[in-house]
Amino acid sequence: MRMKKNLLDLGIRERQIVGVIYRLGEASVADVLAGLPEPPSYSAVRSMLGLLVQKNVLACRHEGKRYLYQAVMPKETAQRQTLQNILTNLFSGSASDVVVALLDVAGEHLREEDFVRIQTLIDNARKENR
Repeated sequence: MRMKKNLLDLGIRERQIVGVIYRLGEASVADVLAGLPEPPSYSAVRSMLGLLVQKNVLACRHEGKRYLYQAVMPKETAQRQTLQNILTNLFSGSASDVVVALLDVAGEHLREEDFVRIQTLIDNARKENR
C-alpha cells in the first residue's frame, strides 16, 4: 500500500499516534499508549500501529519481545506537506491568512525570541523576493 499523501488523510487518533512517534523518534506500543491523551486499550493502540504500518506511515522493527515503531517520512517533510495542504485547501493559497490565523491562535504562546526569529525570516524572505 502506498503512503498517505499527508497526515491530514489520517484519522484523529492515528494523527495522535504518529505525533507520539515523532516526539519520541521510536516507540513501543506501551510508549505510544503512555503518550496519548485519553488512551484507548493496549490492543486498540497495537491494532492502530499495525494499520499505520500497512498504510506505510510507520515502519516497525522487532527488538527482543517488543516491536518498535518509527515514522517513514521525516517530521519536517510531513510538516511541510501538511502545511501545504492546509494552505491550499483551507486558506485558498493565502500565506498571509495562514500567518494571521496562526498568530491569532498561538500569539499568546510566543516569546520574544520567537518574534525575533519570525521577523528575521520575514526580512530574509523580503530580500530574496527582490
